[in-house]
Amino acid sequence: MYKSIFKRFLDFFASFFGLIFLSPLFLIITIALFFANDGKPFFFQSRPGKNGKIFKIIKFKTMNDKKDGNGKPLPDEQRLTKIGSFVRKTSLDELPQLLNVIKSDMSLIGPRPLLSQYLTLYSDFQNRRHEVKPGITGWAQVNGRNAISWNKKFELDVWYVDNISFMLDMKILLKTIQKVMKREGINAADAATVEPFNG
Repeated sequence: MYKSIFKRFLDFFASFFGLIFLSPLFLIITIALFFANDGKPFFFQSRPGKNGKIFKIIKFKTMNDKKDGNGKPLPDEQRLTKIGSFVRKTSLDELPQLLNVIKSDMSLIGPRPLLSQYLTLYSDFQNRRHEVKPGITGWAQVNGRNAISWNKKFELDVWYVDNISFMLDMKILLKTIQKVMKREGINAADAATVEPFNG
């Protein structure tokens, strides 16, 4: 009952009222990133959702588009703007995904949607993470996020798929708030962003 009906009801109303409540903050960040990123405050990217269906995820854009002399993008750490770094460290870059939740592309809680090009690299076990809608936060995020290995992330994602419940989602939500306050696990140990998944 919770997984098939109540979870969607909770997702929609929590996201809708959350977006209204946070709209002043949303506007301030949008304006700041508009100037920091040459008029591009948002980042759009194709990601796989439930059953691998592709949708466009929306996030605040934390890195600019600067390139080197050969026209290649500079390393991530060099393109990460000051305001972008703050937005990422506080996890505010995820805020626009409330729109994805309202649209039913995502859930508040679930496995994080990864890059579309990873779809062909998953084992059958790893691919089970797509049996549910992806989330803004999830079991893997509150148990290490970018600081844990890919294999561990997938184990945690599939465990969540097999154990979804209202109480588990509330536990993840509370732990997410705690993690954000402590700014834990935002980046991989030696990089501004996590290393790509290679199968």
